[in-house]
Parts: sequence; C-alpha cells; structure tokens
Amino acid sequence: MGAKKRNRANEMKEAKKSRYYAVLKDCPTSPRKMRLVVDIIRGQEVNKALDILKYSTKEASGRIEKLLLSAIANWQEKNEGVRIEDSNLFVKEVFVDQGRTLKRLRPAPQGRAHRIRKRSNHVTLVLDSINKTEAIPAGGQDESSITK
Repeated sequence: MGAKKRNRANEMKEAKKSRYYAVLKDCPTSPRKMRLVVDIIRGQEVNKALDILKYSTKEASGRIEKLLLSAIANWQEKNEGVRIEDSNLFVKEVFVDQGRTLKRLRPAPQGRAHRIRKRSNHVTLVLDSINKTEAIPAGGQDESSITK
C-alpha cells in the first residue's frame, strides 16, 4: 500500500470515530416503500423521530425505529457520561440504497411465466448533535445581524 493511500485510509478511520451511525443491510422491503418512511424522519430530533416511527402504520417504520435505537446506542457507547437530553441529537442524514433483488417465476396462463422481483435495501442512518451556540434562531438570522 502506498503512503498516500495509507494516509487517506487513516484519515477516513479517524473521521469514522467521530460519526454516530447505524446500518441496516439486506432488509426485505422495497427501497421505494422504505424511502417513504425515511423521508418523514430526516432532520427531526431523535425523540420526535422515535414518536413518529412508533405511531406510523407503515411496516417499514418498525425496522427504522429499531435502526434509530441502534444509532442512539452507538452514540452512547462513544459518549459515556453524557446525557442524551443535553446533547440535542437529531437525524442528520438517512438514505436508502437498493440491495440485491431475488428473481422468482410466477406461472401465467397458456404456459407462460411472469418474473417476480423481490427487492431488498440497505439503510444508513447518521446522528449528530446541535450545539446551543451553533443553533440559528427561528427567524433564520444570526443574532449579530439583527438590528434594533
């Protein structure tokens, strides 16, 4: 391995230590159905996202709820002694990628066959915390730009 590649690998490893995420692989739900649930919680605070997922009627919401709880547990593992309530965790990014597709045949009339595609997906959920000093007021402007 060359020095440039080794340095880049070390940088990526260090960056990964400061990220709080969870990954769900080969989930047997189509990516399109999973994205409907994921779009609802993107950018939400963790407690609000958990409430949304708990009371959602979609089948995929149970799996996403479990994934969010796993990401929270990963955050707790890296931040021992810090309370979750004080950290202001929110869902920074969450995305769904297509997984493998199982191809099956369904018998059709007159000796034909139709192909059935059983899709799966991979979900990645990343958490981050909002610091009170970095937060922008509800008006969308910094305090220094507001004139009286």
